[in-house]
Amino acid sequence: MSPDASKPELLTNMEMAAADRLTIAAGPPGSFLMESAGAAVAREAELLAPRQGRIVIFCGPGNNGGDGFVAARLLAARGFFIALGLLGRLDALRGDAACAANAWNGDVSAIDELSLDGADLAIDALFGAGLARDLDGSAKAAVLRLNEWARASGKPILSIDVPSGIDGSSGQIRGVAVQAERTVTFFRRKPGHLLLPGRLHCGRTVIADIGIAESVLSIINPQTLANGPAIWKSHFPVPRVDGHKYSRGHALVLSGGLAHTGAARLAARGALRAGAGLVTVATPREALGVHAAALTAVMTRLCDAPDELADLLKDRRKNALVMGPGLGVGAATRDFALAALEADAKSPEARRAIVLDADALTSFEGDALCLAQAIEASGAPVVLTPHDGEFARLFGMLTSDVADAWRKREPDPEILRARLAALHSPSKLERVRAAAALSGAVVLLKGADTVVAHPGGGASIAEDLPPWLATAGSGDVLAGIIGGLLAQSMPPFEAASAAVWLHGASARQFGPGLIAEDIPENLPPVLRVLFESLMLRRA
Repeated sequence: MSPDASKPELLTNMEMAAADRLTIAAGPPGSFLMESAGAAVAREAELLAPRQGRIVIFCGPGNNGGDGFVAARLLAARGFFIALGLLGRLDALRGDAACAANAWNGDVSAIDELSLDGADLAIDALFGAGLARDLDGSAKAAVLRLNEWARASGKPILSIDVPSGIDGSSGQIRGVAVQAERTVTFFRRKPGHLLLPGRLHCGRTVIADIGIAESVLSIINPQTLANGPAIWKSHFPVPRVDGHKYSRGHALVLSGGLAHTGAARLAARGALRAGAGLVTVATPREALGVHAAALTAVMTRLCDAPDELADLLKDRRKNALVMGPGLGVGAATRDFALAALEADAKSPEARRAIVLDADALTSFEGDALCLAQAIEASGAPVVLTPHDGEFARLFGMLTSDVADAWRKREPDPEILRARLAALHSPSKLERVRAAAALSGAVVLLKGADTVVAHPGGGASIAEDLPPWLATAGSGDVLAGIIGGLLAQSMPPFEAASAAVWLHGASARQFGPGLIAEDIPENLPPVLRVLFESLMLRRA
């Protein structure tokens, strides 16, 4: 009943509701699902409370509260002392929740009269993932009281589905939210279990099987996945015995001037450690000496202007390009990016994968349309890797005021309006999806909950990135790892998702005290375990 790699699908509130409906239509009644959910909650509660301990259950007015009533009945039968409170009137409950309440033989208190004195565990059964409004009134007071009790007593809260107050689809807080130590959810997790700030409120999340058939996934076709090998392993490049360096691709990294060379070297090292057969740093003449003195396995080529980059890119063996780290913000960098994209537009027979990061994105501030048009004209697989500030600078100006300029790319005004609006959504997932659709590129928005989305709407969410990744140069290495995987012909969405996972795994391998230079050097043990696992599966 814990999250595992075999269940990467993340279901939005609507998708989870569809899974319930499809299951009920196939036979098992809703009461069966509620009984199974309540039983799963009771099992988790037994792990958190001492034998014959006092458990206080806060029930809401819907099915989440119904799950709480079932858990109360089962826990009481196992010898626990149960106190149960209801938000709202007992006679206002409907459907399966009403049936579950009728089967409970104990007392039902008003929620604001429910005492937490002497409790060993509190169960939050107030609201599930589909909460559609901010909590207020008695509901808000109950959440605040639960959180204060947990803080003062050091005792745990177990939440059902998601902590009350968390939007399951976005991870956003609806007014206030329960701070749970553990959350039990059903069939599959929701995006809100992984996205911040929701993840910080869930504690440890466990998944319970309540009788929903796996076959419903093929009907629902969920578009959001937890990032891990399960979603990209079939595309991951495992070196072949008969392979050689040329068969593993050639990544080109564009360097900035003399005072900003480190970022390019970090990216180049990341690409090399990720498996690219060859890596070259294209450097201005003023920085050549610095690179030549610092680089060994990485080659150098001179490149001072966009036309010189275009000449380098005539060699189609250089099949992945990383540009942006330390490149500088301004017209020159913008021209370099456009020259790289134009080079692919002129050579449609062999599209080069391009990673645009950092300064290459900020150089298009307020003019994402120009970048999107160049990406479309090139036909190249492109990955954009902004952090929040770069994302806002690139896409923040895309409001309805500039809709006319985008209409040729998306003639349906309703779709266009929705995408432009989504760029300002509080949901990180929806922002990244909209940016990918508008730009025609895979977009990776960095953070502890890094989201990768492709233009077709599919997305991955990272769930286990260590906090020490927040260090100078870390993003440069990530861009390089993506470039190294792209050089080995990995598809862009899978390459970006895999790079995020490798980046985090390498940082965990090293541990606290990490600096950016440590990330590439800790990839080998991570790759060794990954290769052994993949080769075992493919054997």
